[in-house]
Amino acid sequence: MAGMPKTHHEPDLSTLWLRVFLEVARTGSFTVAARQLGWTQSAVSRQVAALEAALGGTQLFDRLPRGVRLTEAGRVLVPRAETVVETVHGAARDLRQLQEVAGGRLRFGAFATADAALVPHALAAFRTRHPQVRIAREEGFTPGLLERLTAGHLDLAVVSTTGGAPLDAYALHHLLDESLYVAVPAGHPLAARGHPVRLGQLADADWISGSPRPEGTLLDAALRQGFRPRVAHVVGEWTAKQGYVAAGLGVTLVPALAAESVRPDVALLPVLDEGAPARAVYAATVRGRSASPAAEAFVGALREAVARIPTCLNGPMA
Repeated sequence: MAGMPKTHHEPDLSTLWLRVFLEVARTGSFTVAARQLGWTQSAVSRQVAALEAALGGTQLFDRLPRGVRLTEAGRVLVPRAETVVETVHGAARDLRQLQEVAGGRLRFGAFATADAALVPHALAAFRTRHPQVRIAREEGFTPGLLERLTAGHLDLAVVSTTGGAPLDAYALHHLLDESLYVAVPAGHPLAARGHPVRLGQLADADWISGSPRPEGTLLDAALRQGFRPRVAHVVGEWTAKQGYVAAGLGVTLVPALAAESVRPDVALLPVLDEGAPARAVYAATVRGRSASPAAEAFVGALREAVARIPTCLNGPMA
């Protein structure tokens, strides 16, 4: 109809044509490309000719006595063809991994405070996406989890740098650097102020810890600040530590991962520590051993879960 704008139709390009085109461009030869693809030379020539025809007769190669050379149009097409082919291959790969995850299993372990919030958030999201995966979970200290991982009893372990366990033999997927809080009874004078504290302000306090010695525990932070804390009560279980604090029997350190689950009669004060973060937290797999699709998917769920825990992102409150 007069006055109507002309419509411009984009050519429909086969990804097969593009794949053949890229192979010819890479090798500079129809013959070599055909050998790499397991085709005949005439079949490769037909695919390239079909691509050139779909592009309105645009010549993509100069035919030379020996081999071929990209034209200017061919050079322009190469990066765009690579993007299309990689996108299609990536989609196929992702769909294949989804199918593999659906029929797989996930065996993982985590240390106790990671089980307070990080792991539950991640596991809930993972189970929603992959309900058919068979899941086996363990809890333990980092050294024991790493031993289980090395022995092949676990596919993945959520571990921390507390205790200085050697991590060189593992592929580490960084999740977060954890800040520390000191837990005091709700009626403690420092709790009323609500300000961040230096651990030196509590140098004379009784401390509750999972070990009689501060070395290799969260109380390494006190050693960095120049004093040796007096461990009055050795209590291993996390909820029991809170009970001791609430009863006024001492104070304890709480990592950011556990801050969300602290009882209301315990107050948390951010710790000011100019040294390194209290600990780094990783999802670990064995270096050189291919991670299962389910384990890779769970690492992604763990990273998403970190973003849902405000204390992990923000660190100590100013």
